[in-house]
Amino acid sequence: MKLFALAGMFIAQAAPTGGPEANPKAQMMQTVGMMVIMLVTFYFILIRPQNQQRKKQEEMIKALKKGDKIVTSSGILATVIAVKERSVSIRSEDTKLEILKSAVGQVVESFDKAEATTPAPATPANN
Repeated sequence: MKLFALAGMFIAQAAPTGGPEANPKAQMMQTVGMMVIMLVTFYFILIRPQNQQRKKQEEMIKALKKGDKIVTSSGILATVIAVKERSVSIRSEDTKLEILKSAVGQVVESFDKAEATTPAPATPANN
């Protein structure tokens, strides 16, 4: 019984009193404002990072060239042997494959960088 009396007391306190009523225009503006804030938050949390990642992927695919070491989206480690309009020919160990450019996951080592980091062969010193 005490539980019902306690619940009734909370309901009575939550019921509106004879005071001034809320302004409907203010409530509508508050709702619209919250929706705008949510949309802006979704843009910065979901949409913008996805667009940046897509642009980065497109730039990487455009920069592919013969000799680059890549990882495909399925996990194959390979070296690019030819770049075509929509596909890339790759070699992995003894296997030659042709894959779509969209299947390239990342460039592990660019051919230019590999060339620059390779040390020059040492010449024997004449004594």
